[in-house]
This record gives sequence, structure tokens and C-alpha cells, in this order.
Amino acid sequence: MPKPRRIAVLDDYQQVAASYADWDALGAEVTSFAGHLGGPDDVVAALEPFDVVVAMRERTAFPADVLARLPNLGLLVTTGPANVAIDVAAARERGITVSGTGGVSSNAPTVEMTWALIHALARHVPAEDRAIREGRWQHTVGRDLAGRRLGVVGLGGIGAPVAAVGLAFGMDVVAWSRHLDPDEARAHGVTPVGRDELLATSDVVTIHLKLSARTRGLVGRDDLARMKPTALLINTSRGPIVDEDALVEALHAGTIGGAGLDVFGTEPLPLDAPLRTAPRTVLTPHLGYVTEGSYAVFYRDAVEDVRAWADGAPIRELGPEDGG
Repeated sequence: MPKPRRIAVLDDYQQVAASYADWDALGAEVTSFAGHLGGPDDVVAALEPFDVVVAMRERTAFPADVLARLPNLGLLVTTGPANVAIDVAAARERGITVSGTGGVSSNAPTVEMTWALIHALARHVPAEDRAIREGRWQHTVGRDLAGRRLGVVGLGGIGAPVAAVGLAFGMDVVAWSRHLDPDEARAHGVTPVGRDELLATSDVVTIHLKLSARTRGLVGRDDLARMKPTALLINTSRGPIVDEDALVEALHAGTIGGAGLDVFGTEPLPLDAPLRTAPRTVLTPHLGYVTEGSYAVFYRDAVEDVRAWADGAPIRELGPEDGG
């Protein structure tokens, strides 16, 4: 393999990638992009000169038509072990190696982010922070969580610890997913219920599912209508699982109590997105994985991937099943 000449590190919004790994040891020119590149033409225009690209999760799509327009690309690294925004099969056909990285040893960062959003909504933290800076004092009344029902949609690697925290707060925790094992749910101290019952009876509904053809649009207008007018909806999984247009309508109509969102259908969230002005919301820019621990693993492994590829022995290669 040729020695890497130019390496692009994408979506380094905080400009910290250089501090988490020894990029200089690769002996290549490293360019860090602090802003999102945009659509396919923008991606091609920016990345055409690079032979190595390090992509941050699924922020930038690499479908077959984009890969075909990057003739210099030899290695595409994605942070994390899989990436549905990369056409891995098309990359292989073009002789482009696609490698992944490890992740943090647990799903704790996203679990913690989920509870940050729940508390921010329940206790009106953003609103009270703004108010106290403006000279006001105690203008909201917070919600109690103890004794309320937490509905967990997806009781997997993230949903289960989210449920455990809810139990620790004294909440009545219920769960649903298409393949939920009732006995396993009960083993976690969680009551398995039907989807309609979860939506209709939960005070907080939190989503923990992978995005797929079956989960896209899973929470739609009729589902939101089933929820209590005081219920809070939390999404730290993937934006398209929830119908955003229907959610905005429900928030403006007051048919649900609020929404805490870390993920969106289009990311970064467009400046004119209706969610930006929707009432009773707490919005964060996909921070679930953005922690010191995650970045340390992502960028360390990315440098290892580049070095291994340059040595002719690629590691952590993705197969077609790991891409989109």
C-alpha cells in the first residue's frame, strides 16, 4: 500500500481530533474539517484530493455515486464498528478499504444523555437557566419522576440501563419492542406491555431502537395522539424513527407535554427547521456519543487503521452487512 499523503478528518466540530491521537506519526498532511461538508457535490469537491478520509459516525454519506467521484480515495475510516451511511459493497468494488473503530466499553454515554434530557424537560432546566440570567426567580414548577411511568421502546443495550435508572428513581417502568422477550423484561424489573398501552399510559416515553426500514417513522401522528397531553417524548436513537412533522404539530397543539431530542432527520439541524421554534422542547446536537472516552477510542483506533492500511494489512475492515 502507498504511504498516505493527505488525510481528511470530517465533522471535527470541536477541533479536538488532533489532541486525541498521534496523527503526526503517520507522516501525512492531516486536514480537519470543523463544519459539515453538505450534500454530495460539496463532499466530492472537498474530498477529491484526499487518499484517506476519517468520517465521524453517520454525519457524512458515502453512497456509490459519491465514492465513484473520489478517484484518489484508498481508505475510508468510520468511527464505530458499522456505518449505514457508507455503501461498503460499492467501496469494495472500487478497491477502497473501509475500516471501523471500537467504541466505548459500554453504552453509558447515550444512557447518560437520555437522562440529561429527561431531567432537563421535567425540571425546566434550560428555561430556568435563561430566566435566572435575566433576573427572574422560580417561574416554573417541576415534575416528579418517582411514582410516574417510564415507557422504554427497545430494551436492549441502551434501553435496559435507561430502565434501570428509572427503577432507581422509583418509577414504574414498562417496555415494548417487536422482539421483546417478556421474561427478560421481567428479569430487569420491567413490565412488558403492548405498544398502544405503553404510549397511552407512560409519563415519559424514551426510544432506544436502531434505525431500519421497520423502525423508520415508527412513531407517527396516530402514536403521538395516543400519548398523554402531559407526556414527554425522548429520542436519543435516530431522528427518522419519529415523524418530525407530526411531532411539531403535537407540540404546537399541546397534545403532548414536551420532547427532548438529541437526533434529527437532517443533521446538522437546518436553521429553518420547525423544531427550532417548537414549544416545550430541549434540543441537543447529537451529543449522545460525544464524550472524552468515546473520542479517545475513535481517534486512537482511526490512526491505527491508517497505519495498518499503509502497512498493507488493514484491520477492523467492514463488510457489506456493516454498511448501508
